[in-house]
Amino acid sequence: QVQLVESGGGLVQPGGSLRLSCAVTGINFSMYAMGWYRQYPGKQRDLVATITHTRSSTNADSVKGRLTISTDNDKNSVDLQINTLTTEDTAVYCCHAEGIEAETATTERYLELWGQGTLVTVSS
Repeated sequence: QVQLVESGGGLVQPGGSLRLSCAVTGINFSMYAMGWYRQYPGKQRDLVATITHTRSSTNADSVKGRLTISTDNDKNSVDLQINTLTTEDTAVYCCHAEGIEAETATTERYLELWGQGTLVTVSS
């Protein structure tokens, strides 16, 4: 079953840190670019960080220096470490996967997948 499942959200105090994790099943993980987005109430999703299928990462300017995106190809997971959290980091964080992989000997499939999201609340 193709699935992205996030975990690690919750309540954290300002200045604290949090590590989110996204477990990926049903795809050839190493062929996919992975990313984390966040969504504020009533707003569109904003990109937080991405990591390509060759595992080169990019962070959004709004969070540079405060977070690290990483993958574990053995566990098929992508993590997001966020430090020095502020109330502006309060949002639903969603995992994203996009890529092309061989479906049969002669065909490929393109997939773009989203997880359900995990809520991060930064509050004292």
